[in-house]
Amino acid sequence: METTPSSPPPVDVVLPCLDEAGALPWVLDRIPPGWRAIVVDNGSTDGSADVARSLGAHVVREPRRGFGAACHAGLAAATADVVCFCDCDASLDPALLPALAGPVLAGSADLVLGRRRPTTLGAWPLHARLANLELARLIRRRTRLRLRDLGPMRAARREALLALDLTDRRSGYPLQMVVRAADAGWRVRETDVPYHPRTGRSKVTGTWRGTWQAVRDMSAVLAEPPTADAVRRTAGGPADLASVTGVTGVTGVTGVTGAGR
Repeated sequence: METTPSSPPPVDVVLPCLDEAGALPWVLDRIPPGWRAIVVDNGSTDGSADVARSLGAHVVREPRRGFGAACHAGLAAATADVVCFCDCDASLDPALLPALAGPVLAGSADLVLGRRRPTTLGAWPLHARLANLELARLIRRRTRLRLRDLGPMRAARREALLALDLTDRRSGYPLQMVVRAADAGWRVRETDVPYHPRTGRSKVTGTWRGTWQAVRDMSAVLAEPPTADAVRRTAGGPADLASVTGVTGVTGVTGVTGAGR
């Protein structure tokens, strides 16, 4: 898993982490050979950072609580050209990341999302699935991207992600990434990935407070106007608008959701 300065990793995998010591051994063992795992410890009290470090991961500490804060700290620490994001709770298999990142590495897509396909009834609670369907509808209305899952497992190029100037540092981060990518005319794709029951309790959908916060954060993101660059690009009318919203740039889409934890 570790690489030397003379041989930078082809892909960095950002793993936002909050009390995931029980899941980390399995997750880190599934990181593709030669890729670097960046575990972003977001205030764990169960020794997650020590576990990750002992297993060869690069550990970053992000004291500011929030899923987006952890993800962005990992992005800032990344050095590879392509960066993947993956939940750290064993619900998603990092061994599937090469297939996800393949279109980005090949230059045929700018952002690839993993559409979660639950392996058991308990992997994805009904209330979360229903909320996801409504979120997908709102995303289609805002961006015209015909997605069905916001996809916490995703891949894109690091410099392009940084150029999106993402500002949300809580549950809206994954959504803001998709919305701003659509505004910038990115080619967005989805691919199915198995979704397993997570290890431990979700910090978002597992509590009423977490669910409420996620809804508030995502509502704020959807209410944001297009970025200045997107507005300039749409000045020519409907044809330019299509290129910005991604209508002509979405390929291989089969289906939206959000921040794990």
